[in-house]
Amino acid sequence: MYAVIQTGGKQYKVAPGDVVRVETLDAKPGDKVEIKEVYLIADSGKVNVGTPLLQKAKVTAEVVGEGRGEKIIIFKHNRRKGYRNTNGHRQNFTTLRIKDIKA
Repeated sequence: MYAVIQTGGKQYKVAPGDVVRVETLDAKPGDKVEIKEVYLIADSGKVNVGTPLLQKAKVTAEVVGEGRGEKIIIFKHNRRKGYRNTNGHRQNFTTLRIKDIKA
């Protein structure tokens, strides 16, 4: 069984027991989170696809932790102009453990 969900503007294919890093959610570690933006649920060969969302479907997850990703270096320059600019970025994330998928 798996589902396709959306959170933080991105879509994820999840199954019960999976651990997924998503965009930062306003929840503390140990909290339960319900995601109601479910696009697809597949269970033993039977596939339910929403238009665009499934109305009564939801995915229950537990917040495992929070963190920051790897540093990404952004380097800009214009050749022969003496312009160089270096910047870095670390994206925040929330780690979820998928508990249950309900159609």
